Amino acid sequence: MQSIQLYIGEQRLDFFKDESVSITQTIQDVKDIKKVFTEFTKTFTIPASKKNNKVFKHYYNFDIDGGFDARIKVDATLELNNLPFKNGKVKLEGVDLRNRRPYAYRITFYGNTVNLKDLIGEDKLGSLPLNQYNDTYSADEVINKLRDDPATNDIICPLITHTQRLFYDSGITQANSGNLFYSSTLQGVRWDNLKYALRVPKIVEAIESKYGLTFSTDFFNDTNPTYNDLFMWLHRKKGEVAKDEQIQFYETLIEFPSDYQQFAFVVDNEISFLPFDNYYCDINLRIQRTNNEPIQIVIYENEDIIYQSATWTGTSINIDLDSRATDLSNNFKVIIKHTNTVTFTNIFWDIDWREIDSYQGCTNVTWDADTIQIVPVTEFIVPQQIPEMKTIDFLTGLFKMFNLTTFVETDGTIYVDTLDNYYTDKRSITGAYDISQYIDVKKSQVDVALPYRRINIGYKDTDTFFSAFHQQLFGSEWGEEFYQQSVGGRFVDGKIYNIQAPFGHMKYERLIDVNDETDTTIQWGWNVDDNQEPYKGDPLLFYPVYNTIKDDGQNKSINIVTVIDNNGDFLSISNASGQINMPSNSRTFNAAVSSENINFKPEVNEFTRTTAFTDTLFERFYKTYIQDVFNPKRRLTKVTAYLPLKILLNFTLADRFDINGRRYLINKITTNLKTGESKIEILNEV
Repeated sequence: MQSIQLYIGEQRLDFFKDESVSITQTIQDVKDIKKVFTEFTKTFTIPASKKNNKVFKHYYNFDIDGGFDARIKVDATLELNNLPFKNGKVKLEGVDLRNRRPYAYRITFYGNTVNLKDLIGEDKLGSLPLNQYNDTYSADEVINKLRDDPATNDIICPLITHTQRLFYDSGITQANSGNLFYSSTLQGVRWDNLKYALRVPKIVEAIESKYGLTFSTDFFNDTNPTYNDLFMWLHRKKGEVAKDEQIQFYETLIEFPSDYQQFAFVVDNEISFLPFDNYYCDINLRIQRTNNEPIQIVIYENEDIIYQSATWTGTSINIDLDSRATDLSNNFKVIIKHTNTVTFTNIFWDIDWREIDSYQGCTNVTWDADTIQIVPVTEFIVPQQIPEMKTIDFLTGLFKMFNLTTFVETDGTIYVDTLDNYYTDKRSITGAYDISQYIDVKKSQVDVALPYRRINIGYKDTDTFFSAFHQQLFGSEWGEEFYQQSVGGRFVDGKIYNIQAPFGHMKYERLIDVNDETDTTIQWGWNVDDNQEPYKGDPLLFYPVYNTIKDDGQNKSINIVTVIDNNGDFLSISNASGQINMPSNSRTFNAAVSSENINFKPEVNEFTRTTAFTDTLFERFYKTYIQDVFNPKRRLTKVTAYLPLKILLNFTLADRFDINGRRYLINKITTNLKTGESKIEILNEV
């Protein structure tokens, strides 16, 4: 018999003399391979002793203010024979009463990995500290981000439209169309049909920052291009960016001419006035306009606000700054806060000069900003544009895509790596423990390793236009893989098992020049449904490929529409030339450089139209494990053993157990900590 010690903080809990405690450990169960597991115990009871009542603050008495909160798991430590065994969490399930008096507390112990869900709860990605990636959302900035190299920029703009259909035809020009062919005609991709995208590792870093977590760098690292090159499209609602949800006021710095000559000068639109000896100066700012759009006026002297109006709706205002300005040689600037476009007929400084002690000879000098129009510039606020997805679902999605496994190291670091790497890298120095002498030979069991005939692995959402058309054409979900085996022309028996990553998965299109049916070097995405209507969908992950726009070997540009009127007519165009960000499921457009892609199944690549991109998610991260458990020689063996502390305290689930000269992988182990009896599920190595 072994003694069990359980601590909550520094307080050791009392146990019933004959109470048994069983802990189950598994890293990935062949019977439920889509889940990431952690240690847990079955609920057990401890006495309602004075010591335990103190720890749980007499939970049975609901009249106590500030009592124990059973909704929250608390830090705990398990020891065996006073030797450290497991760190984790304890959850109070309830209290048993006898004769109206407390008799026992029911508690459950969980391993530390479950702490992820406890910490993050129901929080969504929009609650993460991502404001540092906010930026202007305008035609100019969209073009800039379309051309920003994703190797050095964490927020970019991919060629994915939320509504407009694009095409390429060098033989015609068609106003108000999505023809990307560069010409002077008012055609091309509307700038407001494009949205930004954020590097996925920056989301993971924000999770670490907000919740005080540290993920290991085994998989989550910037030298792993499979992970580091991945981006999330910042698409929260179908259709255009929800501008009305961005900010309440836009701040515009008023520009003044720089040729003020003898009395003042302007640097970066900040004005300073030159004082004259024996002269007195009276300074005023006058603003005139023809409409009454609500605005606020803020005037700075250096970095200090010396004037701020209430919301103003008039057509003329005169602001006397003589009593406010402390030194006319300081720098003055004017900020207009507004929500809509504002037009001013005059904004000017009015300066009156006269000699001190003289009330005559006043000289008036005016510096006029002329008629100006201030147009709002939308700020793209990342937390308000990132998809509405639970943070824990985002992490779980990454675990499913790359078949990652996780647990908490002794130093608090959360280990994250692929299952294959875990079995290779996390084996102890021993590597294998011979447990032959500890086996109860009276009873054992040998089962089929995998109770499934087929495993489907894919994405939750493949309903965008080209992906949906793929399913209609080929009868299979875009990018979805399945694995099954047949014997003698008959499939093996069992159920179908589904694994779904909770993301959208888009099929892209490489454009051809309709004029001569030749390939362009442009690939784009269309986020509409099969009725060609704007589509929200699930969060989209993709690789941006920074590819050059070419035609017959010559660099070309594509048309980008920068101004659209209220009727949807195109009023002005610009262009993007050279390299732009094209969305892709493969990391590159050249399989000789890398054949990695985020399809589970080896599909025909959209850009190259070949099957050379063979490094799928299934091939790299699932195949070894699933093929092993489907192997007809694989068996799931169940044995009972009484393992000594030297094994219980030191083995990892990546280790192997040897029994009578045969080696096994550990699938699951449930140990009665009191008696030392372990129910072990093991897989024979093939």
